[in-house]
Formats: sequence, structure tokens, C-alpha cells
Amino acid sequence: MPTITLPDGSTRTFDGAVTGAEIATGIAKSLGRQALAVEVDGRLRDLDWPIEEDAAVRIVKPDDPVALPLLRHDCAHVMAQAVQELFPGTQVTIGPPIDNGFYYDFAREAPFHPEDLERIEKRMAEIVAADVPFRREEVSRAEAHRRFAELGESYKHEILQAIPEDQPVTLYHQDGWFDLCRGPHGPSTGRIGAFKLTKIAGAYWRGDARNAQLQRIYGTAFATRKELEAHLHQLEEAERRDHRRLGREMDLFHVQEEAAGSVFWHPDGWIVWRQIENYIRRRLDASGYREVKTPQLIDRVLWEKSGHWDMFGEHMFTIEAENKTLAVKPMNCPGHVQIFNQHLHSYRDLPLRMAEFGSCHRNEPSGALHGIMRVRAFTQDDAHIFCEPDQITSESVAFCDLLKSVYADFGFTDVHVKFSDRPPVRAGEDAVWDQAEAALERATLAAGLETTRNPGEGAFYGPKLEFVLRDAIGRDWQCGTLQVDFVLPERLDAHYVGADGAKHRPVMLHRAILGSMERFIGILIEHHAGRLPLWLAPVQIVVATITNEADDYAEKVARTLSDAGLRVRTDTRSDKIGYKVREHSLTKVPLIMAVGGREAAERTVSVRALGSREQNVLALDEACKMCQRNSLPPDLRS
Repeated sequence: MPTITLPDGSTRTFDGAVTGAEIATGIAKSLGRQALAVEVDGRLRDLDWPIEEDAAVRIVKPDDPVALPLLRHDCAHVMAQAVQELFPGTQVTIGPPIDNGFYYDFAREAPFHPEDLERIEKRMAEIVAADVPFRREEVSRAEAHRRFAELGESYKHEILQAIPEDQPVTLYHQDGWFDLCRGPHGPSTGRIGAFKLTKIAGAYWRGDARNAQLQRIYGTAFATRKELEAHLHQLEEAERRDHRRLGREMDLFHVQEEAAGSVFWHPDGWIVWRQIENYIRRRLDASGYREVKTPQLIDRVLWEKSGHWDMFGEHMFTIEAENKTLAVKPMNCPGHVQIFNQHLHSYRDLPLRMAEFGSCHRNEPSGALHGIMRVRAFTQDDAHIFCEPDQITSESVAFCDLLKSVYADFGFTDVHVKFSDRPPVRAGEDAVWDQAEAALERATLAAGLETTRNPGEGAFYGPKLEFVLRDAIGRDWQCGTLQVDFVLPERLDAHYVGADGAKHRPVMLHRAILGSMERFIGILIEHHAGRLPLWLAPVQIVVATITNEADDYAEKVARTLSDAGLRVRTDTRSDKIGYKVREHSLTKVPLIMAVGGREAAERTVSVRALGSREQNVLALDEACKMCQRNSLPPDLRS
């Protein structure tokens, strides 16, 4: 007689085993029609899963956050069925839901073509319209091997061998088709919402380049057509804003195979970098940080002491020199502790805020590299605050205020915060983690931050806040972090003399605002679609001639603007002014000043802003003052 506890605290007792579908229908027939799955003691199950013991139960509907991955998993199975029906002899391997949709990897000698996606989608729509039930079946390993051998599914044997002996082997069926799957799934194919297949890509079996190459078909699915169309529009916008394409058009940077994961910054791109770095440096100086620089190569002995060698070693680049193993630093924190340890500090010296634009390297898989967003060589706007325990809250609040102000200056006002607590693999005792998490919780409350929990995603040495920016087209980017660390000061023997004259361990706050400079610039480019604010634009103004008789005046205008501190170029080519405007608009120059014979005679300029058809004729001095005023970084404006 299981007793079922519902989310509102009410209970229902049943004479025998009961399913989620029966519970939902018993509550309300409308809920029974909407239900997709059931959560039993926090675990997602099929609606027809028999609940035989007392349990806390929640019915999952299409608008539930956990429903979307479920629908996408359903859709992946429908896609695999359609592919095998349309392309006999194709083997299916794995097909999980992912952040923005789903995929399946297929083994097939002939390549898929983009036009095949339309045929597959059409067959998928027929399967969805048939509203075929999903059915779970538990079988023995021997039976599963036999069935897949009959189908010629060789990859399934390897997957079966990887399933632990204490776990059941389950198949999911729909319309005579089945696959090896843990589940759960929705009640039927008809409950799948709107879907779209998006692209074909290559993939290696098990993600290993030494294995066979497969073909991957990506798709996405949403509960409603409206949500799908909004997502597809976002994808189109993301393509239009892609920082790699804009980086080429604006001549900012490039990457190439000979230096995979590293960025070649072109002159204009380096101007953007310097503007950001100088801005952050001014903000840090004003906030009491002291800038340092630490070595790139550090003996593994220090990384072993800090714990990074055991916890992070696989991501570190190393070299051998004079019978020593040196690591290219993946992060700056152990180096900052070494600087702290060079002096005997008093409690009066704390908090000590130590900042570095630290050049770091991490051994990221080549398949994960993405433009300047995911690289192996990057620079962090990193800093560490050494403080007493009772200073954690005030320092955290000050940092959060600084961070929000910086983000606003770059055009990001929609920021949410994740609280990441202790990971499964970590350094330090549970009591230390209890102390660190409690301290960060108090600081979060004092800063007035609303957070969502991100279980198990803290750093190996401490819990952290993750600051997530939402860009102009609704995508989320995790950039800033704040971590409370009691572990590293202990491991690296950092201490200060307290008011009682005894030695104490400082608390170490790890913090970054932008995170990776490279990645942040990529985010910034995509957020603004290349139309960077005037203070960041590498070329702020182009002075373009309407006729060549104004060439001398154009050079004079450019000198006047340049003397006022503006970044200016001239375009005195004999092309028509309309062509020049289009060309410089492509490279996202914020302002174009057109000059001809009349402007030269009247000492004026015709100003056009990027994306505008309107022109304003201004006196040169007035235009210069206006541009000079608007080109100042936000922190330097009165």
C-alpha cells in the first residue's frame, strides 16, 4: 500500500503498485492528458513506471524544465527510426539530447546530404502524427546481443559491454523499431512538439579520432511551434553575428591550424584588446588592486603542492628541462600565493588585492576549439584577494558591485548568478567546505544577489559564484566568478600575523570579471553584432572624400580629429561615396564623415552614423568636440 506525497504536501494511499499516469488522471483528467513523465523521489521515470513503495511524486508537464530534454530524446528516437527506414543498412550508435536539441550518430558508407534532411523530417512527421506509444522492455544481456546481431548493429555490442553488471539492460520500442536506451521517454510520439533537423556533421565513434568516422545529424525540438520558430530565428541571428565571420570582415584576428587554440591578433583587433585591458586596469586601480606578473613556466613541485597536478594535470602542457618537469601555467593562483609569501604580512595589510592579466594555457581537445571563444592560450583578468574571515562579506559585496558596473559599461544589464557548491572530487575536509559555503552564502545575501543552485560544479578548492550574461539575442554566457578558498592557503602555507600576535591562514577569494579576455571579446562582438561602442571601435571615424578636389581638406579633418585623440582613417580613393559608405559599413566603422568641395569651402563635415541613412552637416570644430566627448570610455566620462 504505497503512500504517494504530492508537491503540495497532500498524500494519497493506494492498495497496490500505481503508475504516474494513474496518479495524474486521479488528480484531474486534464492533468492525465498533459502528463509526459513522473518524477519519483527526484528521479525521472516513464509514466507507466510501477511505484510500489512510499514516494514523493511530481507529475511532469510540457512546460516543466525537465520536459524539454525528454521531448528531445523522444525526437532523437523518431529521427533514428526514420533514417533506418529511409536508408536501409544504416547503423545507429548513440543519440542523446543536448543543450539546444539532440543528435544521433550513424554508421553509413554513403554520405548524407542536406536534401536528405527534408525526407527524414517528412517521415518523422508521419511517425509523430501516428501517435505511436513508447514501450520499455527489460531484457537479458544475451537477448540484447542476439537481437542487435540479427539487425547487424555491431556498435550496440560495445555499448552493451560497457553497461555495469548491476544495471538492467533496457530497450525502448516504437512502431516496431527499437534501440538500446536507459530512458525515460514520453508516453507516445504524438506528444513530441515542434522539431527541425538542423545540420549534418562528422563524428568519431566514442569521440576518438583513432576510431571509425560516423555521420551525425543534429536537430532541435520544442514543446510548441512558436518556441521552435523563436529558436530558429536565434540561430539565424547567431550565424549573422558569428564572431569568426565578423572578425574576418573587420580584420580583427585570425586562427590557423599551425597554432591551434591560439589567436593571431591583427592591428585593429589589438586596439580593441588594449581598450578593454586599459579600462579594466583603471577600474582595478581605482578599487585598490595592485597588479603583478607571474611566470609562465613553473616546476611541477608547486603544482603538486597546490593540488592542481592531481586535479587538473590532464589539462596542463608540460616540458622537460634539466631533469625537471615544468608546467605552462593553466591558472595564476599558486603564483599569487608565492608573491604573498615573500613578506610577513600583518592583519593591518589585509585585505590585499592582487591582480594580473595572466597569460594561461590549457590543453583543450582540438574538437572543442571554437574561434576565440574556446582556445588553449588565453589571458584572464584575474585577481586574488587575501583577507581575514570576517572580511569575506565586505570584499565580496565590493567585488559584485564592481562586476555589475563593468558589465553595464559593456552593454550587459541582464546578469544572473549560479551558486556552485562542492564537486565530487575536491581538496579539503568537509568541515572546511561547510565553512566556505556558509561564508559565500552570507556574502551572497549581503550583496543582494538572487542565485540558482548549480550542484557539484564548484572548483576543487572552494565553492563559487558564476556570473552569467544574457546577450542581445537571449543566449547565456558564463564569464565572471567569485570563489571562496580556505584550501590553497593551507596547502601553500600562506599566513599572516593577526591582532593577537599569532599566525593565521588568510582566506583567498579568487575572482574574475571578464574571465578569458579572448572569449569576452568574442561575446562582445556577437552581442553588438560587430557594431562596437564608439570607445571600443578600432577605427572610430573614416573621413571619405566625395570628390578628389577635397583630398587636402580630408587630410586636414583627419589630423584635427586625430589630435583630439580619436582613431581616424581617410579614404581618398576615386570611388563613389556610396561605395565607400557601404564598404566601411561592412567593417562596422561607427562614423563616416563625407567631405567635398562645399564642405572644404565652409569648413564643415557631413556626418553619417553606422546603420543610419541620415546625414548631419556640422562645423568641423563642433563635430570634433561631439566625437571626442562620445568616444571616452564610460569610466572617464564626467
